[in-house]
Amino acid sequence: MNTPPKSGYEKTGGMAYFSRMLDKIRLHAKGELRPDFHANLGRGADGWCTGFLRVNYADLKQRVLEGGTDEDILSWCFAKGRQLDNTDLMVWNSFITKLGWNDMASPRLQKLKAESGLADRNEIVTMFDYFEADEGRKT
Repeated sequence: MNTPPKSGYEKTGGMAYFSRMLDKIRLHAKGELRPDFHANLGRGADGWCTGFLRVNYADLKQRVLEGGTDEDILSWCFAKGRQLDNTDLMVWNSFITKLGWNDMASPRLQKLKAESGLADRNEIVTMFDYFEADEGRKT
């Protein structure tokens, strides 16, 4: 099956992207994650997210596969890594939702747009914009 993960805009405990990362882990374990996501599991935004939380991706993956809600797993991250406050959430959400807009991810975004036939879509200026369009949530 070729299932895309949840939207990066979905929040857990006020944190954008976290639910998407967990969904990718779960879908991959069931053999349902779109193949084009496989190579980047634990890398890119996943790596930045786990780094921001100060948890190891392999440990997170193991915890996710043990079961529990996204909220349970975020609480586990806070216990194993660090607790985030409102300022941390503001910094993270501002970073992750604007990823690809005039930053180190911009070349990757342009490459993905070209490969997906979306190069002419000038309104796609962030990775989140790309995810929404590529995964059929935004036309």
